[in-house]
Amino acid sequence: MNNLLNIKTPAQDEASALKSDYGLENHGISNLRLAYWNLPTEALYEEIAFRREARISHMGPIVVTTGKHTGRASNDKFLVKERTTEDKIWWGQYNRPFSPDKFNELYNRLLGFVQCRDLFIQDCFAGADAEYQMPIRIITEFAWHSHFARNMFITPKTLEDFRRHVPEFTIVCAPSFQGVPTVDGTPSNTFIALNFDQKLCIIGNTAYAGEIKKAVFTILNYLLPLEGVMPMHCSANIGKDGDTAIFFGLSGTGKTTLSADPARGLIGDDEHGWSDSGIFNFEGGCYAKVIQLSALAEPQIHATTRKFGTILENVPYDPVTRQIDLDDETITENTRASYPLEFIDNAVPSKMGGHPRNLILLTCDASGVMPPIARLTPEQTMYQFISGYTSKIAGTEVGLGKEPELTFSACFGAPFMVHPPSFYADLLKRKILRHNANCWLVNTGWIGGSYSVGKRISIRYTRALLNAALDGKLLSVEYYTDPVFGFKVPMSCEDVPARVLNPAESWPNKENYMAKYKELAARFIENFKKFEDGCPAEVLKAGPKR
Repeated sequence: MNNLLNIKTPAQDEASALKSDYGLENHGISNLRLAYWNLPTEALYEEIAFRREARISHMGPIVVTTGKHTGRASNDKFLVKERTTEDKIWWGQYNRPFSPDKFNELYNRLLGFVQCRDLFIQDCFAGADAEYQMPIRIITEFAWHSHFARNMFITPKTLEDFRRHVPEFTIVCAPSFQGVPTVDGTPSNTFIALNFDQKLCIIGNTAYAGEIKKAVFTILNYLLPLEGVMPMHCSANIGKDGDTAIFFGLSGTGKTTLSADPARGLIGDDEHGWSDSGIFNFEGGCYAKVIQLSALAEPQIHATTRKFGTILENVPYDPVTRQIDLDDETITENTRASYPLEFIDNAVPSKMGGHPRNLILLTCDASGVMPPIARLTPEQTMYQFISGYTSKIAGTEVGLGKEPELTFSACFGAPFMVHPPSFYADLLKRKILRHNANCWLVNTGWIGGSYSVGKRISIRYTRALLNAALDGKLLSVEYYTDPVFGFKVPMSCEDVPARVLNPAESWPNKENYMAKYKELAARFIENFKKFEDGCPAEVLKAGPKR
């Protein structure tokens, strides 16, 4: 906020109460009107309301709109190409090189922009496992982004912890600041630029809070594998007998929904590491899609949309009654809720679990041909993991239309993977074999036909299949071998009709079904050609057959 009149704000007197000794001068930031350090949720609410950044809805959540960007600006993300990291990075579509000089020029202009303004700082940690926990600092122009950071990451516990906090990585987010394409060499005014050498990420011209979250994930995806830790775009939960399960998947595949199971403890909904000790959450909160959220099907997540402390992003509401409308997609289909993990009743306080007994790869197949569940060999798991097949759901990225878009996203999170996919796949395979995890492919997409013809599989059936897999019941049933992909598909499961288990039975015409299935297989084969070099022969053989 550019408070030119120097008006006293609600939390101004407490702005420095939780200040770190490691000051902003270490980031080159100076001459501010005021820096607000580590404000708690209540104080941030007051600042957000005072600055008119958001409105307070029924029961207490704040409702924000993010303007032009209601999803990630994936084409505007860059990594600085410098000597200490350039030989390790998977350069290409998702990791676009950026000049160190251009980065410095851009950051210097941003430093000039924030002078005489208010900034908000949250000193946090990424990673629940103390052995791999990374201190981070989130510096934001908007108070609600500071609240988002507080929701999503792990906060220090004591005044002394805040005072001694020294970040290993810093993110500066200034949505009002624009890049200049003719000067910076960027395709637009928006930028997410990450510099591993300077341990700094800068974000401009986008208020979509997911950019902050995913910047931290990208950082961990580079650093942790160098220590033997597998970073994963997955949710995780744990059963009553201590059995951990992890759910890989892109946005819209059901990671958050399926892991929020009342019968199991929630470790986390999106990002985790797998170390020699087990699974640990990278975050302290959840960032869930809430479009058409059902109180009946997803009661725990739905309940968070009525809690003080939740941020509702781009959710329409009635300004008179303050009632929200989760079914309204007027602004975007990518409506989101950010809330602390503790808002889920059965959340695991430690945010950690043992080595996973079950590993689930989630896909949203809009072509309607993949089985709702299949058991995979380790080699098939690697093939599916490297492929990362799903259908992008409208709104999750800038430029997506109404219809789902078939896509392959390596490691179920290519935009956030910094090393080559084979590097992550090899690390994951070694952990699967060492800890003897059961591997499954679960389709949460369409049955009875492709999108606009069939219908999306009932979450009730998906939960029944998952429960049977996690409980070990599916290990002893009869299977058939899929004629195209070669994985094993169960022929029966309690509470799930046989026609659902075998997708061909739900299509009106089996010939049309098989033609569509072979078409999808061809897409898999074509996509995998770019990963053939250096890929083990047994993994290449684990793909579909024409």
